[in-house]
Amino acid sequence: MSIEFINVTKKFDDKEVLKNFNYIFEDGKTSFIMGESGIGKSTLVRIMLGLEKDYSGQVKGLEGRKISAVFQDDSLCKNLSVFLNIRLVSDTVNKESIIENLSKLGLEDIVDKRVRELSGGMKRRVAILRALSTEFDTLIMDEPFKGLDLENKEKVMKMVIEKANGKTLIIVSHNEDEYIYLKKFMSIKKLNM
Repeated sequence: MSIEFINVTKKFDDKEVLKNFNYIFEDGKTSFIMGESGIGKSTLVRIMLGLEKDYSGQVKGLEGRKISAVFQDDSLCKNLSVFLNIRLVSDTVNKESIIENLSKLGLEDIVDKRVRELSGGMKRRVAILRALSTEFDTLIMDEPFKGLDLENKEKVMKMVIEKANGKTLIIVSHNEDEYIYLKKFMSIKKLNM
């Protein structure tokens, strides 16, 4: 079942960020949400994740989904190791597979490092790997590739393409180049807000 927004309106105090918003995020497909800051992209994400409840209208198709997410901030536990951060979301993933995936992202030697010791770009890649390491049918990513140089961005995008293949993938971004790159490898429906 697709995720369907029906006449969704959301206000913060007097500011209306969504007004009678209607859209269908197709199941098993990739949707790419673009638009200016403050237009409601992150609010859409927060509604889908159940973090915003105070809105009017309906959102259908969220029941029973296994959702994984990458937030704008990395939302990692700074005092835990990279390994433990990933194990927080999946107790079935083993250290060898985490090391293998970290290597694909150019992070060979950090599995036992505490997150607080990592650079911003390293934290970003760990946050994305953590989201990809859990069992999911829907992956929601809010500005996932920000702060990554081109080489690392491509490594991460390749892993996202591989692990989210055939699943519902919703990406929020300001970056048209990210859309163009991903479109080479997957069918994407673009939503300009």
